[in-house]
Amino acid sequence: MKGGAAERRVADTARFYELLGKIEERVGGRRRLADCDGRMDWPERGVYFFFEKGEERHGSGAGGRVVRVGTHALAKKKRSLWKRLREHRGNARSGGGDHRGSIFRLLVGVSLARRGDCVLPRSWGVGRDAGAAARRLGLTRATVKEAETALERRVTATIGRMPFLWLSVLDAPGPESARGRIELGAIALLSNTDSAVADRPSKHWLGAHSDRQPVRTSGLWNNNHVDEDYDPAFLDEMETLVNDGR
Repeated sequence: MKGGAAERRVADTARFYELLGKIEERVGGRRRLADCDGRMDWPERGVYFFFEKGEERHGSGAGGRVVRVGTHALAKKKRSLWKRLREHRGNARSGGGDHRGSIFRLLVGVSLARRGDCVLPRSWGVGRDAGAAARRLGLTRATVKEAETALERRVTATIGRMPFLWLSVLDAPGPESARGRIELGAIALLSNTDSAVADRPSKHWLGAHSDRQPVRTSGLWNNNHVDEDYDPAFLDEMETLVNDGR
């Protein structure tokens, strides 16, 4: 990327974090999933931005570096922001969860295991549910669930500690929704697959242990959009929403 384009990208990154700072002021600070429940004041639809301890910005300013951007199902009207966050959080009582319902959980689980924190069950990520994994591997469902319990709990604890912010985006679901544009734009802007990115992950970032190249190279817990070009127009949409205060 040439000098002018690189400078614009750094400036756009700084602008993105300035907008997150305004969101943080409005919502009263970042929350942790471990402290959240459905009784809190959540917008029906929105985009979320996760941070991670030890991951700091370096080239675009000071403060925490976003490590995951996401939204909820763009094609399903009944899926809400909180329902998606709850899938990432896992079970508040047992500490367990279902990595098959959350790519975020699946990715974090593999990285924890590859770092040596926990054993990676051979059923991890296999099948649409534990029953399907059991049939494919010639095991019982109970055996699969038991083998996955320790890692699911470790994932719940890890994601539960990550602070996050959210932006209310209340337009109708669909592939062309503002949520989709903001999600794509933010991921593409922050992805480290481009040499001009200002804020690279630390040497100790958990995602460096991922088995997915898009995660390792992007510095994000995201698989999609990390190698796409970003359109800075998404920042204008974000700013309008932030200023509207919805």
